[in-house]
Amino acid sequence: MSHIVKILEINNVTHNVKSFKIEKPQGYSFTPGQATDVALNKAGWENEKRPFTFTSLNELPYLEFTIKRYSDHDGVTNHLHGLHKGDELIIDDVWGAIEYKGAGYFIAGGAGITPFIAILRQLRKDGQLAGNKLFFSNKTAADIIYKEELSSMLGNNIINILSEETGSEYLSGRIDESFIKKYVTDFHAHFYVCGPDPMIAAINNMLVKHGASPDNVVFEK
Repeated sequence: MSHIVKILEINNVTHNVKSFKIEKPQGYSFTPGQATDVALNKAGWENEKRPFTFTSLNELPYLEFTIKRYSDHDGVTNHLHGLHKGDELIIDDVWGAIEYKGAGYFIAGGAGITPFIAILRQLRKDGQLAGNKLFFSNKTAADIIYKEELSSMLGNNIINILSEETGSEYLSGRIDESFIKKYVTDFHAHFYVCGPDPMIAAINNMLVKHGASPDNVVFEK
């Protein structure tokens, strides 16, 4: 079932990421980590659906998406970033396989952090953040989504690593096998992985190689 909803609020998160608070249809609910398909309610764009993860908590009276703009082509995210309060979106039913199963390691690349935002916010609300760590890979420090909030939530249990920037307070490089071997201290924990498909595949292979159970590695299939 599709729902037409109005945008209630738009805020800048980084130089190319915005958060969109939208109306929440009656009876609509989701589990943190889940997503839906979104389209613009504009002529010619109604069927151009793209998947986005909810970054709000389910109990709130609105829905929130945190969306990166890809301005290198005239696509949906480019047009989404041109919308204003009061404009309309079309959202479908909820779907998604990323669900919290227990304490462990969250491994994210760029906008792949979005499924983890609602999960971490829910854990903070429930007082259950202890025992969780986040490894977050980005190109530069300016690309880190919700940098202050994540740092506030996780403290020393977040490691930011930058692939195209050196000399900052963060690590330089990528989440590769040497990184995994150095910073993962318990391969029997739960793992949550999200980012570009090649990154997910590579990290999943590394984790299993070093003893992680495939059943404990959660990612969007």
